[in-house]
Amino acid sequence: MIFLEKFNNIKNIRFEMFKKVFDISLHRKHKTIVETGTSRGKIKFFFLKKYNWKDGMSTPMFGSYAKYIKGHLYTCDISEDNINKAKSFTKEFSEYISFHIDDSLSFLEKFDKSIDLLYLDSLDGHNPELASKHQLSEAKIAINKLTRRSLILLDDKGSKTNLSIDFLLKNKFKIIFETEYQVLLSK
Repeated sequence: MIFLEKFNNIKNIRFEMFKKVFDISLHRKHKTIVETGTSRGKIKFFFLKKYNWKDGMSTPMFGSYAKYIKGHLYTCDISEDNINKAKSFTKEFSEYISFHIDDSLSFLEKFDKSIDLLYLDSLDGHNPELASKHQLSEAKIAINKLTRRSLILLDDKGSKTNLSIDFLLKNKFKIIFETEYQVLLSK
């Protein structure tokens, strides 16, 4: 997957997980990717937008992958500013991305397709209790839109994942890979 190499930056602490996710997703012929919490990058010198590698830059990676497989990424964020920043990073594959300004719970509730790859990364993990409850609510809404071949990638292990991992394990999902920052599950 040559498209992925441009994201292999020493500062991209989530690269190992995304490489694993895309390998599995490609093998499973996934086409529908859903992301809650859009990559926002960062502004440098008041106007220059650039990747924020600490953030993982999931939206450009998912968008690039969607183009590679002729699939589609649906990404939502409650912040119009975050959406606009992400649009600037993903222009080259914009036809493979739908951006939604919405609360992730509302967005997932309205989403009417099966989800092949679900990435839960909304609500910053600065308040682990609130972030964990939010991610659990996302998982509960999305679970009926997943198939036995779907992947669920949870971000910010230990701050957002405190409740959702147990919920998913009780619903017959298994952890198939994890890093210091993320957990990947599937049935």
